[in-house]
Order: sequence, then C-alpha cells, then structure tokens
Amino acid sequence: MDLEFTCPRTIMQNKPVEASPKNKALKFMRFLGPAFVVSVAYIDPGNFATNISGGSKFNYALIWVILWSNLMAIFLQTMSAKLGIATGHSLPEMCAKVFSKKVNWFFWVVAEIGAMATDLAEFLGGTLGLYLLFHIPMLYAGLLTGLLTFMICYIEKYGQKYVEVIITILIAIISGAYLMELFLAKPDWAQVGIHTLIPSLPNGEAVTIAVGMLGATVMPHVIYLHSQLVQYRCEDTSDEGKLHHLKMEKIDIIIAMNIAFFVNAAMLVVSAAVFFRNGMVVDTMEQAHQSLQPLLGSLSSGAFGIALLASGLSSSAVGTMAGQTIMKGFVNISIPVNLRRLITMLPALIIIALGINPLDALVLSQVALSFILPLPIIQMLVIAGKKQLMGNFANKIWVQIVGMAIASVIIVLNAVLLYLTFTGQA
Repeated sequence: MDLEFTCPRTIMQNKPVEASPKNKALKFMRFLGPAFVVSVAYIDPGNFATNISGGSKFNYALIWVILWSNLMAIFLQTMSAKLGIATGHSLPEMCAKVFSKKVNWFFWVVAEIGAMATDLAEFLGGTLGLYLLFHIPMLYAGLLTGLLTFMICYIEKYGQKYVEVIITILIAIISGAYLMELFLAKPDWAQVGIHTLIPSLPNGEAVTIAVGMLGATVMPHVIYLHSQLVQYRCEDTSDEGKLHHLKMEKIDIIIAMNIAFFVNAAMLVVSAAVFFRNGMVVDTMEQAHQSLQPLLGSLSSGAFGIALLASGLSSSAVGTMAGQTIMKGFVNISIPVNLRRLITMLPALIIIALGINPLDALVLSQVALSFILPLPIIQMLVIAGKKQLMGNFANKIWVQIVGMAIASVIIVLNAVLLYLTFTGQA
C-alpha cells in the first residue's frame, strides 16, 4: 500500500493502520487544481467560436475532432506535468537550460505571439459576455473585462489555491450552463454517437474549422503553464514522492480534461441541434445569443451569455499567468502582471473599436495557435526524452513515438490548410 495513505502508529499498536476514507479524500483533494486551471484554456471563447461555427455549418460531422483533440490534450498535459514534477522547473525554464540564448529568444517571441492570440480570444469572450447579458457597449464592456481580470489575477498574491478555487467555480458555471443547453436542445443522440466515432471532413471550409477546433482545444500556453503549476505541490522530491505526485496529477488531468471534453462537445451538439436543424448558419456571437431565445427560450440565451462571460474571465486570468511563466522562463524577464495585461488587451480593444466581427477574429486566432502548437510539443519531447534531465521519469520510446505522431498530425493539418487557402478551396 502507498505510504501516502497510511496513518501514524496508534498508541495501542505498533502497526500502521489505514487512513480513514475522509483522510484519503482530503489528501487526494490536496492534489486537485492545476489541471482545472489548465482546462479553462480548453473551454475558452475560442472554443465557443469554432464549435458554434462547426455545428451550425456541418451539423454533428466534426465532433470526432473534439474527441481526438481531447485525447491529445490529456497526453500532452500529462507530459508537461511530468516534466515539471521530475525536474522541479517549468518547460520554459528547462528550455533556457538546454538551448542557446538566441534559440530561447526565438522560442519566447513565438510563444508570446501565441499568448497574444490566446489573450485576444479570451478578452473578446468576456467582453461579448458582458455585452450580450447586460447590453453594455462593447468598448466599455472591454474595459470592464480588463478590470475584472485584474481582480482575479490580484487574488494570486494570496496563493495559487485561491485562484484554483475561483477558476473551478467558473468552470462549474460553464458546465452547468451547457448541461441546461443540452437538455433544452434535444439533439439526435444516434447521430452524435456516429460522428464522435467516425471521422469526416465535408469540404475545405470544414478543414479550416477543424484546424481551428484543434488550436482552440490543445493550446500552447497551457502546455507551458502546467509544468509551472505543479511546482506548488512539489514537497517530497524523492523518486517515490514524485511518482505519487505524478499519479495524483494524472487523476487531476483525466477529471478536468473530460469535463472540458463534455463542455466542448456540448457546444457543438447544441449548435448543430439548434442552428443547423433550423437551416441557420451563425456568423456572429450576437446572432447565436439572439437566435437561441426564440428557438429555445430566454433561459437558454441567458445560459449562453453567462457561460461565455465565465469562460472569458477565467481564461483571461489563466492567459496572464501563462504569459508570466513564458517570459520569466525563456528570457528571465519579469514585468508587472498589470502592465502585461494592459499590453495584451490592446489588440482586442483595437478589434472592438474597428468593428471587426469578433467571431471571425476568434476563429482565426485559434487557427494561429494551431500553427504555433508543434513548437512546445517538440521542446517537451527533446527535454523529456533525456534521462540526464528527467532521471527515472524520462519518456519511454513509445511515449516519444506518440508525441512525434501528434506533432506530425498537427503539422500535416496545418500544411493542408495552407494549401487549401492558397488554392482558394478553404
């Protein structure tokens, strides 16, 4: 039996006794948190955009993309957590140790571009949520979103656990909202099952949406962040302690990622069941919100707005945390969180001020993330494959092969998208 689950010796006996179920549960709960913070990126406003587009245009045909993206996410987040637990450093910090200074500056620039694309999606989501729910003008809603994000990030000074609790509550709100949406939408569950298991890409536009869905689900910035978040619980640095920590983190990942899968699948299923079934192609978030009310009632449209707002606020805070990890790790620069947040707010505020369709901006931002994604995967494979860096936690050959296969699939999909774009078929 694992020593983590034994109690001290009792007064009457010299034999260790089993911990009570309550103590076991408390010890298990102590390890929950990092994957829930990370999972926010998998249900951020970029997912709303790609899933609503995919469902309204192609019915249930692209659900399989969400399933396979989620499996990739579980694999990659587990590798990131393992790297952090085994080395005691984040992925960007390990890159600084392994690669040259020039290479790390390149890594940092690419990662920051990804962080900006992420921030754009998250910030727009929170802004749209406020606009749809309370009819606050977009520009003012954007400024209020920034203020609320500052408040969530400020709580981090009291400890990571407080941020984890707030974000978990926001995830629960998003999940509850989409559970309600599913109940009201009454989808064709047989078709849902078929398209979850059988891949299909109806046309070039479906490829664009599929790549965007992949970029919205498996996100570069949280691969970097996860390796940092696990440091908070790295208490026992022996191999046995690290092994137990990794075991608990795997459970954390499986629970959090599968909740994210449910929410993502629900977004697409509701969009297909409501919009596609009624012959509606949704081109804006506002249209999605307004169309839900006459089709499913005010309860549904309200749930959509609340979910979008919760998603935007929570993912915005996570994006800020990831940006700090990326900058400090790669180039050892640390700037105040509030200053960084102000800088990353600017692209979203410019898009709002210019009147660009936020849904289009969200989809394109997720496609950009898909092009950046292979880089952190390759970095992880290089570092996690070295026994001198990872010790007994170095990746086995089969793990390296699966990781390379995932990176190859993403690169091929991106290449296909570029071809279709330049030939006018996307």
